[in-house]
Amino acid sequence: MELPVWFEVGSLVVLVLILVGDLLLILKRPHIPSTKESTLWVVFYVTLALIFAALLWLFAGGEFAGQFIAGWLTEYSLSIDNLFVFGLIMNQFAVPRRHQQEVLTVGILIALVLRGIFILLGATIIENFLPIFYVFGAFLAWTAWRQAFPGGDHEDEIKKESFVVRQLRRRIDISDHYDGARVRTVVGGKKIFTPMMIVFVAIGMTDLLFALDSIPAIFGITTIPFIVFTANIFALMGLRQLYFLLGGLLDRLKYLHYGIAFILAFIGVKLIFHAMHENELPFINGGRHIEWVPDISTWMSLGVILTSMVVATVASLIASSRERRAAPAAETPATPVEAADAVAQEKGTPPTVE
Repeated sequence: MELPVWFEVGSLVVLVLILVGDLLLILKRPHIPSTKESTLWVVFYVTLALIFAALLWLFAGGEFAGQFIAGWLTEYSLSIDNLFVFGLIMNQFAVPRRHQQEVLTVGILIALVLRGIFILLGATIIENFLPIFYVFGAFLAWTAWRQAFPGGDHEDEIKKESFVVRQLRRRIDISDHYDGARVRTVVGGKKIFTPMMIVFVAIGMTDLLFALDSIPAIFGITTIPFIVFTANIFALMGLRQLYFLLGGLLDRLKYLHYGIAFILAFIGVKLIFHAMHENELPFINGGRHIEWVPDISTWMSLGVILTSMVVATVASLIASSRERRAAPAAETPATPVEAADAVAQEKGTPPTVE
């Protein structure tokens, strides 16, 4: 069963109109969205994605709908990780909170453009060179390891300025203060760039790295460019509102990167299995297909992705709750007797007896 052309064209037109409307709303009314407003927008976009999945089921069958949901959830989990990094960048460069919506909007637009380019490249490569799945699978396995075991302080690594940002600082004049959301301002009669320029470049570099991770991941679930692209669009829609809705909760999702790492590792294995099943390389099994390799279904992938996200989120919230309960006890000052006992224990003398 194939998707009707009118459905593909109509869906893309509607999605572009929604994105443009969202962008115009930010440009005309920049503000810090309330929790209620953010919640309504996130619910709207999630509901829209589920309606789209239902329409896919209606017009193209359950397999297409399952591929979209699995791809959307995978890209959504990666986008939340991307959102966490956006927050670190904005904190690092002290972006005023009232202008963070504009920064997030630019970051999401850059992500859409980069992912669109990589999707076209990926689809072309896959069509002409199927063994690329071996490369994609190995890359995702390595990315999963890097995600789970970043080595050192992951937050400090993110805060290190990239080579491009350092070069910009050296080669162009940048003001010390922001001028709203403007990229250029006038200081002493001379036009120079504001720190917002550096923020946009840092966001763009981050988007590039995340696109390199996310596109092989989605192609591990489906090779249909339309589903790949729409899954990415729906994963990025509402991300700006989700940032303000989650707020400090992002810091509490301490195990999220383990869940994402497991998803990436699983998809990497699935890609390698698919490459082996469709093998065309002459030095592997004589260039013949490896029939005994299991073919992981879309619905199994969906189950693994959902379970990983739920387990990582619940485990993070439980750990965060325990830490908050333990914090007051640790901060409670010791009584005089307890303090005396502590000193006596250090000196090796008997404790105080009341």
